[in-house]
Order: sequence, then C-alpha cells, then structure tokens
Amino acid sequence: MKLYYCETINPRKACAVARYLRSPVEFVRVDLGRGEHRHPEFLALNPNGKVPVLQSGDWSLWEANAIMCYLSDVAKADLWPHDARQIEVMRWLSWDAQHFTRSGGTLYFEYHIKPRLGMGAADPAVATVATANFTAHARILDAHLRDRTFLVGNSLSVADFAVASALAYADSAKLPLAEFPAIQRWYARIDDLPAWRDPFPAQ
Repeated sequence: MKLYYCETINPRKACAVARYLRSPVEFVRVDLGRGEHRHPEFLALNPNGKVPVLQSGDWSLWEANAIMCYLSDVAKADLWPHDARQIEVMRWLSWDAQHFTRSGGTLYFEYHIKPRLGMGAADPAVATVATANFTAHARILDAHLRDRTFLVGNSLSVADFAVASALAYADSAKLPLAEFPAIQRWYARIDDLPAWRDPFPAQ
C-alpha cells in the first residue's frame, strides 16, 4: 500500500494512525507547492486533488477519516470499533469535520499556512469568526472530556486522532485553549504517542 501525504492537518492523522499501527505502507510525499496534486496521475487516484490518499493495487481510498478506519480494519485493531462504540465514534468524526476542526482548520490556514506561502497576514474578520466558533465547540468538547480519558469508551479510537488534528498546531494557529483544561489533559495523552508527535517520514 502507498499513502500519499503532505505535512498538513488531514494527512497528519492518517499518517499518525499508519505509524501507530505499524501499517505496511510506503509513504509518498506530494509536493503541493509544485502542484503535484494536480497532475493527471494523482487525479486518477483522487479526483478531488487532495491528500491523503491510500493506494492498494488498482484501488484508491481518499478522505483521512476513511483511511484511518480502513487501516484499523486491515490491522485487525480496535481504533475503528465494530460494536456499540462505532456509532459514537462516527458522531465525533462528523462533529469534528463540521465544527471543531473546521474552525480550527480555518485558524490554521489564516495564521500558519498563509504566512508560509507568502499570502499575507491573517484576515481579521475571518479569524474573529473562526475563533468564536472554535471556542464555542471547545466548550462542548471540554465538558465531554472532563471525566474521560478518551473520547469514546475507555480506549483510543480514530475519533481521538481526528479531533486532535488541529491541536498539533495550536500555538502557530492561535487556538484559544487556555480555558479548557480537560482538552489540554486529553491532548497531552495523545501527544505522548510517538506516532502522533512524529507522523511524517523524514525527508
């Protein structure tokens, strides 16, 4: 299997799960700056022109959450559970994509990506709205995590990897986490995982 990635939010969680599970994947870096994601060969794998993509023979799978679940199944692991927890994991994956990392990802783009690409400073209006949205959803997450070790049940799941994805860039993205101690405790446990701290192959 080949896992196409770049060093950004969504590929991070797929790469971290692959490393955590010691999945037999070949990591293939896609240079977005050189437009490799728009090459016909890559678009044949993912017509959306985005990473990550997992290729297995003639079959390809895109979307990081789906890749995480697939890798868990291939490894016969429990990160993507097949019992009553599955619906809870699905709920947090959906919530994260629509709310938490959606607003966190906006701040990541405004404060982290734009300066790196020479696109100028963050747009204050966009950043203000994203910060308010992130804070509102962080309150929900913090309350949920107050007496929990992980998001669902008593063990790590793909939901933890997904919801943690923007938090890896909390400082540079100016994510307002100071008032959320439960999130900070939970994220510290995720950040203790070597696969999370160092998900990308050395270049």
